[in-house]
Formats: sequence, structure tokens, C-alpha cells
Amino acid sequence: MKTAVAKEVRKRIERHGERFWRYSDFADLPITAVAKILSRLEKSGQLQRLSKGIYYRSRPTAFGASRPNKTLLQTMAAEKTPIFPAGLAAASVLGLSSQNSSRREVSTSALSLPRKLLGEDTVVYRARPAAWKGLKSEDAAMLEILRQRASTSEFSREETLRRILAELSKTGRFEALMTVALTEPPRVRAMLGAIGQELKKPQHHLQQLRASLNPASHYNFGALAGLQYAEYWNAKVRSPR
Repeated sequence: MKTAVAKEVRKRIERHGERFWRYSDFADLPITAVAKILSRLEKSGQLQRLSKGIYYRSRPTAFGASRPNKTLLQTMAAEKTPIFPAGLAAASVLGLSSQNSSRREVSTSALSLPRKLLGEDTVVYRARPAAWKGLKSEDAAMLEILRQRASTSEFSREETLRRILAELSKTGRFEALMTVALTEPPRVRAMLGAIGQELKKPQHHLQQLRASLNPASHYNFGALAGLQYAEYWNAKVRSPR
């Protein structure tokens, strides 16, 4: 039985040439046997293990063995654990930057990420709240922007603020952030409160945010200091020169 399974696994892999292989590609075969066979093929150099249960078979090229497609690798990584855009990538998602970072930046609520899938040079920001798991990519990107005080925006403060308000005035966008707001740092909650008040959002949202803040604390709003109600939400006031 084991010999038959091994022959079948090898035959499928050899038939398809360069591609990724997962346990699910052999769903009709005993999974334990498949795992051992793929592990042996990896040790013999016929496959490359990228993450648990994910292998890659290369093809020869004029420059050596082929390398896995980065975009597809990152897609597979996102299937295994929540991954969100961060840094310049978050700004790009929201139309606040057209720049491309030399290194990919992502954030996650997971304790660890499959490095071989993401790429060793990827910058990973961990410890995002578990509540982020259900967020859409653009909503997580907005929280990243608020956490960074919109410092990655390539626009003026006035234009940055206008664009953020326009995004959060779209149906359901502010409400989506409110589902995780209380897990955010105090400065982000304060910014959301000032934004919500300017957008005339329901009082129960504003009261919830207000009650979560220490009235004696003050926060650096960065590019969002121009919000109409920033001072009411304890934004630090710039000292006159």
C-alpha cells in the first residue's frame, strides 16, 4: 500500500513539472503517507518545503532552478493567517501614496507568519488585536494609517485629512472600525472620536469612545490634528513659535 501511494505521489509530481503542492492535492490518498513521502522528496532535493504542508517543485532555467512566484506565495500565506497591508502599502490602498516600499510591509494578529511564503525581507508588524481577523483589507489599512498618524501620506495635511474623512464617510466604513475600536490604542480611539464627531456619527459611538479615554491624557494626532474637534478629543495643541 505504502509503495503504491509513493508511486502515485511521485507520478503526479513528475507529470506536472513546476508547481506548488499541498496535502489537499492528494486528498484521495492517506494523508499520513503523503506527508511522509513529500518530506522524503524534500530531503532528496526534489521538492522545496515552503511552509507546513506546502511544497514547491522548481524547473531548470538558464540561471539555475526557478523560484516560486512571490505574489502567489503571499496569497497562500494570507489563506493560512490574517495578513493586512501596513506602512506605504496601507497608504497606497487608501490612495494616500503612490510610492512602493523597497520591502513589503504587513501587519497581522497572528503570533507568527510563514516567512518562506512572505519573503524573508518582508517587514511584519505583529500584535494587532485578534478582533482584526474579520476586518476587510481597506479597514485594517485605515487603522494602520491612524496608528501612524497618517505619516506615510504623500499629500499635505489638509488633503490627507480630506481623503481620510471621505473614506470614512462611505457607508459602513466608520461602523466597521467601531467593531474593533476599543481594542485600539487610546490615540486611535481619540482620532476616531474626532472623526466620528465631524462626520456626525451616532452619539452612542462617540460616547463609547469618550468613556474609554482617560480625560487627563493628551494625544499626538499628527496629520489629523486639523480635525474640527481634535482639541475636544484631547489632541495635543501645538505651542506657538
